[in-house]
Amino acid sequence: MAEVKSLAYAIVNATDLDAWYDYGTNVIGLQVGERTDERIRFRMDHKLYRLEINKAEEDRITHIGWEVKGPQELEELANAVREAGYDVQRPASEEVEDRCVVDMYRFTDPDGTVQCELHYALYDSLENFASPLGHRFVTGTGGAGHVFQLVKDVAAYEKLYFDVLGFRLSDWISFKGLKLTFTHCNPRHHSFAFGGGVPGLPTAIGHLMFEVEDIDHVGRAHDKVLNGAARMINGLGRHTNDKMISFYMDSPSGFGVEFGTGGLLVDDETWTPTWYTKTEYWGHSPHLTLAKDDPKNYG
Repeated sequence: MAEVKSLAYAIVNATDLDAWYDYGTNVIGLQVGERTDERIRFRMDHKLYRLEINKAEEDRITHIGWEVKGPQELEELANAVREAGYDVQRPASEEVEDRCVVDMYRFTDPDGTVQCELHYALYDSLENFASPLGHRFVTGTGGAGHVFQLVKDVAAYEKLYFDVLGFRLSDWISFKGLKLTFTHCNPRHHSFAFGGGVPGLPTAIGHLMFEVEDIDHVGRAHDKVLNGAARMINGLGRHTNDKMISFYMDSPSGFGVEFGTGGLLVDDETWTPTWYTKTEYWGHSPHLTLAKDDPKNYG
């Protein structure tokens, strides 16, 4: 069965590219791979980019790139998504080329929140990666990090990610009256997590996570945010399920960014899912007062 292998990239609309340039380079430590008046592409490893920020009149995450092994797997998975009832389209060749992948298909997720792009072979850069802050990001087989999303129809996301895209269950957490589901498609503890199904809650991506190798880099970024480089959402803490030591901050486009280190790796041969009753062993104290239904309150 063809399945997703990793989270390759995220595409973001932004009203302020200059704010993203400063935030991406001086807080997260991403390398600028491309900058024009219309977009910034950030690198975190040998790939041409992992995060693309496009100039727009609104702020939101528009596309998530899920990578598959190769052309046969792409066709099989696109057909499986189509058979599951989604309108799967192949973008024009110019758009595929601009995305810097060999081939791709696109469909809208169950809630109409984000475009999911199935693709293979995101291009490598010919230049060595060099973080302006000396960071070494954890990517490898795990990809760019993870996505947490509040959703309207939990069952639809379970069917899509488990039955169609081939994700496996990592575990669950009870949080603020919700069951949060954590899923993996490679050794990273989770690449996609979701929760919801409660009337009145918005449907939106609450945060993206980026992981680095060194706890000192996390601590220095935490200090910068405490000193006003970005708005702190939750202070430093350690999660119960993936063991990540991290903190949460606001991005210039209004969604959260989790920045951490030490995430757990999953071995499917021995892994047994667990239900947790708290998200953290310690820390993650709230710093930013949020509206009750803000997606950043979850995950």
